[in-house]
Amino acid sequence: MKTKENILLNIKDLHVWYRVYAGYLKVLNGVNLIVREGERVGLVGESGCGKTTTGKLILQMFLPGDFHIPRGQIFYKGQDVLKMSFKELQRIRSREVAMIFQDPTTSLNPVFTIGTQIGDVIKYSSAFEENEHKIKIKEQSTRALKEVYLPDTERMLTNYPFQLSGGMRQRVSIAMAISSPRNLLIADEPGTSLDVTIQNQIHRLLNEIVEKRKTSILLITHSLGVAKEMTDRIYVMYAGMIVETAPPDILFKNPVHPYTKGLFASVPKISGGGIARGIPGELPNYLNPPSGCRFQPRCEQNRPICSEKPPQLFEIEKDHLVACYLTQEVNK
Repeated sequence: MKTKENILLNIKDLHVWYRVYAGYLKVLNGVNLIVREGERVGLVGESGCGKTTTGKLILQMFLPGDFHIPRGQIFYKGQDVLKMSFKELQRIRSREVAMIFQDPTTSLNPVFTIGTQIGDVIKYSSAFEENEHKIKIKEQSTRALKEVYLPDTERMLTNYPFQLSGGMRQRVSIAMAISSPRNLLIADEPGTSLDVTIQNQIHRLLNEIVEKRKTSILLITHSLGVAKEMTDRIYVMYAGMIVETAPPDILFKNPVHPYTKGLFASVPKISGGGIARGIPGELPNYLNPPSGCRFQPRCEQNRPICSEKPPQLFEIEKDHLVACYLTQEVNK
């Protein structure tokens, strides 16, 4: 079991509001999340619950005027990312942490070759002498493409993104992320825009890279099944709040929070046994979110206290935490 000294990323009580014409969208509401060195962590939830916002904020990938952080901290190796200078952030982005986006069509620049784009990543993360610069960059670019099993790497470096299939573009995105040593990979739905077969290949490739390099990964996904296969610990997010966290074997055996149970009930029963029930209702309006637990308008077991203040994560067994007043009452 990893110890506290192994903590690489520590998000504490993070609140984030988006600035829009009508006011503020209060998206994240007290997110707490930890990634340890060499650990594979999954962040699961339905679309619009704040998963991608959390991932992008780790690297500060928003314009300053677009969002407001009323409170919260994001510690990377003990340093608060939210207080870093631009130069310090650039060092983190170029040498420490990389993000793989869900749509390689938009994350790759269509007017530059694959070689140019990977080369730029390597150039800003390495310190080569001028006379060996181009040779070293090409060698490192070729090595990264081979590591993600792309064929004919010499030709690949001269291709443009539109000349490649969706699966090949996503492999290029992964190659860019691993072209230089990284301590943490943030993978935001890396297989979403691909067909099921290619999704599986991308997930297996990421698993292989993480195992080989002993890199930490924060995998953002809609799929509990993918999180089970690829992570050591799962965080379940609803409307900007972490509602449950546990290792996959514990979570699949004993889901406790009503939302987590709803996610499991939403899985299509392809082997028979009836239609998936799903979760009644919809995500709250972030302009005016419900007070207390944000899931309470959709919860069949809600109580008066649920609308008074947000519940805190409560340990019900070793490594299994749940943010639910009903759970706290049962486990008193």
